[in-house]
Amino acid sequence: MPQTVSPFSELIAGCHQSAVQLETRDVYGVVEEDADFAAWRDGRTYDLSDRASWWNGFHQSVADAVARGVTVRRARVVSEPVSDYIRYEHSCTAQNIAAGEDVRWLPRRLASDLLIPGNDLWVFDDRLIRFSLFAGDGRFIVDALEDAAEVVKRHAEAFAAVWERAIPHEDFRI
Repeated sequence: MPQTVSPFSELIAGCHQSAVQLETRDVYGVVEEDADFAAWRDGRTYDLSDRASWWNGFHQSVADAVARGVTVRRARVVSEPVSDYIRYEHSCTAQNIAAGEDVRWLPRRLASDLLIPGNDLWVFDDRLIRFSLFAGDGRFIVDALEDAAEVVKRHAEAFAAVWERAIPHEDFRI
């Protein structure tokens, strides 16, 4: 399935209605986040009022989409007790919300009867999926696109089931 996958900023720029992300891993080893994760482990927190210290291209792409009327939602399925990485993500989620995302958390113990995709993904306008494939240690491997209508429909339904059951960020305690 080799293919060139457009950057996230281009994929979300093409959205007209919705962009949803499902995250299912408890640990990520994304090189671009290594320094921030290490700083968080050392006690650093971001001041939301100092937007220049944390705002980045991802946040801008989300904010631009939301300004166009696109609904952006993220659901995270997590094990409990949560990993340090999930604690880090939880501490940074206010940044996603400031950009315009709606974020919910689903403890894995509440998801046993749901069918959850095997890979993290974004669904754009219920027409295109970008799967993100990771190694066992959390290292990012590759993104892959899928636009087969039946596959997109199944994954959009899986996201909707998780979303319906998940806990809004402001109510989720770690």
